[in-house]
Amino acid sequence: MSAWPLPESFPSGSGTVRWNRLGGPGGRPLVLLHGTPFSSYVWRAVARSLARDHQVFVWDMPGYGRSQKAAGQDVSLAAQGRVFAGLLDHWGLEDPLVAAHDFGGAVALRAHLLHGARYGALALVDPVALAPWGSPFFRLVRENAEVFARLPESLHRALVREYVGSTGGPGLHPAVLDRLVEPWLGETGQPAFYRQIAQADQRYTDEMQDRYAGIDVPTLICWGEDDAWIPVAKGRELAGLVPGARWEPIAHAGHLVQEDAPAELTAALLDFFRRAP
Repeated sequence: MSAWPLPESFPSGSGTVRWNRLGGPGGRPLVLLHGTPFSSYVWRAVARSLARDHQVFVWDMPGYGRSQKAAGQDVSLAAQGRVFAGLLDHWGLEDPLVAAHDFGGAVALRAHLLHGARYGALALVDPVALAPWGSPFFRLVRENAEVFARLPESLHRALVREYVGSTGGPGLHPAVLDRLVEPWLGETGQPAFYRQIAQADQRYTDEMQDRYAGIDVPTLICWGEDDAWIPVAKGRELAGLVPGARWEPIAHAGHLVQEDAPAELTAALLDFFRRAP
């Protein structure tokens, strides 16, 4: 499997962020945000394609992927929104194009609506944005995070593998599934996995949901029609709340659209961003 390097670092208030930039400096800046329990690795194919026309920024949120994981770390949506706003300042990006998946969607929305981050256009891919959210499994782990964190390593590995593989759609290649599970293993990864679930509080989307009607940047909402984590009906509901939002369902794709239908998603993003003012 090809490498996915994140050689650069940013010292955020929630821990060191690892990031990278793809494409030439002349392209319009485009930032990609991942969700949970994933990392920027899920964007690799789409990012490399977008980098033909754009300067693409990818990063792992604190507590995820290659970024810092530590006991007592604040990895909540509130913290991630602040981190993202700070990253944009660090990169010197005033109105980048933004594409955000899952929890990354909530992070991008919080940075924009609560922290004043400006975007040239915003694409949301199966985002966490509307209540209620969180599967029964997710809620069970959140309510008993300390117990799950003490699972034997073999049981923990099996649990994470089963969870990551349950996103719907055609299913993940075993090597990709291995790569997505790997950051959550070991003495650092296992507690980090339960830490991010324990801090996943719906109030962080509740407090901004009434503001969606005030979003005034061009917005695209993509959704895998076979999403097993967040029903496609939530996508249609969100599209109806954001003024002028473009709705783009993607057939035969689950929650991880980047893995299930990378060509279709890339085409939708390119078409949308090329129209951005």
